[in-house]
Amino acid sequence: MGFDNWMLQLDQLVTSVLGQWDIYTTGIFVVVITSFIYSVISFRDPDAHPMLLARQAQPSPVRQEGESAVFRSHSAPHGIPLNAGLNIKDPGDSKWSRGRDGDIRDIWRRVVAGALDKEGKETGEIGKLFTVLGSENIVEHKLADITRQINLIGQHIKQNGGKNVAIYLPNSVEFLATLFACVFYDLTPILVPYDQSIEEIISFLQKSKADTLVTAVGSIPYDAIAQNYSALKQLVWVVDEGSKHMDWNEVPKGTGGAVNVSTWQEIIQDQEASAGTELPSVDRTTELAKLVAFSPTGELVEYTQANIIAGIAGQLTSVPSTQRITHSDLFLPIDALSSPYTLILTLAALYSNASVALNSVAGHSPDLVLATPGIAPTIIVASAGSLAKLHSETTAKLNSTLYNFVHWVQTRSLVENGVMPAASTISRMYDSLRPAIGCTPGKLRLIYVSEQHGANSPPLSSQELSDLRIYTGSRIIYALTSAKVAGAVTQTGIYDYRIDEPSAKYSHFGAPVTSVEVFFKDTKDHKTTDTGSAGEIYVRGPAVVGQEASLGISGKMKDDHTLALL
Repeated sequence: MGFDNWMLQLDQLVTSVLGQWDIYTTGIFVVVITSFIYSVISFRDPDAHPMLLARQAQPSPVRQEGESAVFRSHSAPHGIPLNAGLNIKDPGDSKWSRGRDGDIRDIWRRVVAGALDKEGKETGEIGKLFTVLGSENIVEHKLADITRQINLIGQHIKQNGGKNVAIYLPNSVEFLATLFACVFYDLTPILVPYDQSIEEIISFLQKSKADTLVTAVGSIPYDAIAQNYSALKQLVWVVDEGSKHMDWNEVPKGTGGAVNVSTWQEIIQDQEASAGTELPSVDRTTELAKLVAFSPTGELVEYTQANIIAGIAGQLTSVPSTQRITHSDLFLPIDALSSPYTLILTLAALYSNASVALNSVAGHSPDLVLATPGIAPTIIVASAGSLAKLHSETTAKLNSTLYNFVHWVQTRSLVENGVMPAASTISRMYDSLRPAIGCTPGKLRLIYVSEQHGANSPPLSSQELSDLRIYTGSRIIYALTSAKVAGAVTQTGIYDYRIDEPSAKYSHFGAPVTSVEVFFKDTKDHKTTDTGSAGEIYVRGPAVVGQEASLGISGKMKDDHTLALL
């Protein structure tokens, strides 16, 4: 009897619902069902598990008085050494043995030898090296020709008494060839920031005690150098195609001095074609030359090659294996190679056998669109100034009401769902207004950008970084760098798309890389307590000049163990 009543009531309910069914009910039903099906089909797992973002660094179990705990990357936990090298296996070494840390010479040897598989065997995949000369003139360089340049330039400088070699060049193959020539022939490379006033150039030369200068013709007046810096012994001009007909070996009358002037092209062409084709043998017992660079404030900094290699290793191992630089990538440094952070990422790309493109217009604040004509980079490294300019220009163009809704939906996908937003029919309507970085939209997958104390670069907020991910369709790594550290101190996780509180001037800077550890010392205004770590930022590790240094700025560890400036 009870079952019959239940069926009668159900029949009455269905009859009532269907009896009142109309076109509006149909519309509501279709919308609900369509929304449910779409949510099921379009659902994507977050790129990173939320628990990985909740605690991004590992603190030490104890701390010293007046200091915070020591924070490390989860990939370099306490109890094991920090990442100091590239684990290079020489022929005949057991695959079970620990490899050498390596030095800068091993970078170029890996370039010419090709990539390695998981078992350490050469795959034959060799990266390419390009020079970008406008949108229609892309020059591919033969690696054998660059090896020959490395040998002949190194031999020439050494035979003429050179020791400290100042490199004052834009981003170019000659820049890299001079750097490798120095390390192969026991010379000290000095990275002089490009596009400086003559007074600043002379100051850099005096501080570094350079005796040799490699520079592009027309970049500096010879007479000003000769009259104001008498310690210069050699000058090597890098001559462009349009100036090869001129005689650049002649020393202007009245300048005085005994400078040996030569041109890059003549040094190479005066030798037999077979000369310099083989890299010199490596003597592991000799002390390696240091690399000299300058901080944004003009302070001279000497990096050991162990510092540089540790910085490279930190970059290679601080991103998930699925997002690391590989042979299939085209890497483009848009910031100047005289910046140690940019140089280390470029060396990391070369060691990973990625193809590398070099553009002489690269500098501290170039236009990203103008710096990428004719090529389709997958990874770039740019300055904070470049990204700030890109953000302001793009935001000014994308300001319609409809786009604001689209942007809100894509931001929600990033922040709440933890995934890069997928393109939709509506979002594609605005593709023409988005920045065209490279000739193939959608190829760019990763942007490296850094903030260095003293560089006077504009701060980037987490909201701006989130907007830039949407504008470019690329993930972004934001790093805190210092002249006292090779590479990065800390950097944001590649899958960390969260937005900080609006009051934060800077975005957080993530967790330490695997080659350094970070801690704080108490100051008058900021102290470590039981509830939080704050104070003057100190770094320690193989990538740090002198193994330990203060950054000279105050910071704190947030609740998710990411570094933020105070």
